[in-house]
Amino acid sequence: MAKFEDLKDKKVLVTGATRGIGRAIALNLASQGAHVVFNFREGKEEIAKQMEEELKAAGAANATAVMFDVTNSEQIKTALDAFNKEHGAITGLVNNAGISKDQIVLRLKEEDITQTLDTNLKGSILVTSALSRAFLRAENVSIVNISSVVGLMGNPSQIAYAASKAGMLGFTKSYAKELASRNVRCNAICPGFIETDMTEALDEKVKEAYLSSIPLNRLGNVEEVANLVNFLLSRASSYITGEVIKIDGGLYI
Repeated sequence: MAKFEDLKDKKVLVTGATRGIGRAIALNLASQGAHVVFNFREGKEEIAKQMEEELKAAGAANATAVMFDVTNSEQIKTALDAFNKEHGAITGLVNNAGISKDQIVLRLKEEDITQTLDTNLKGSILVTSALSRAFLRAENVSIVNISSVVGLMGNPSQIAYAASKAGMLGFTKSYAKELASRNVRCNAICPGFIETDMTEALDEKVKEAYLSSIPLNRLGNVEEVANLVNFLLSRASSYITGEVIKIDGGLYI
């Protein structure tokens, strides 16, 4: 694992950090010595406490759980204002929180569309927006939006999900242009098929079908995604902004 010295003590907020890719990103940042901040929803205090302890054990300079739902602008503002007052400005943000309600278009319910767009797209914009005033006064600010290769190529039964992830790319580029003069960077990454609990549960034949379309002939792992996130959060990528980077084993060439 590459070491990025400037991530030490950097305050980085990772949304959706308690499982899957988000969890790997948070733990990887902890091993870099970052101050890892992550959100949790009301009633999940026990899980949040465990996660704080795990992150500290993994090497985090500090670990702070903040209570907010990414779809609730009032909770976001209250929690992040309180954090900034107590600990100082967050200078790294990973918009990772996301859901998928896979369904063919003929069965797609309005509430599923709303929930997917609100969590994946609107949530990312709300969190970034809430931190933006502090970003303008801070140094070496970097935002990484976790989109998906599905946002680039589409996928049957994932209309709402693909639309939300494609929307993140437009948001990334616009935000990058808007704040570049203040040295605030914003990039997106598009993971392909990554080994998580979700892919683990797939039928072997389905897995084989996926593998046949990936030139590297394997699924990615969460650490590979986390390494890319570290690079984009660090000064090692200081001349990269508004970029969309695929990490998909060649799936979408």
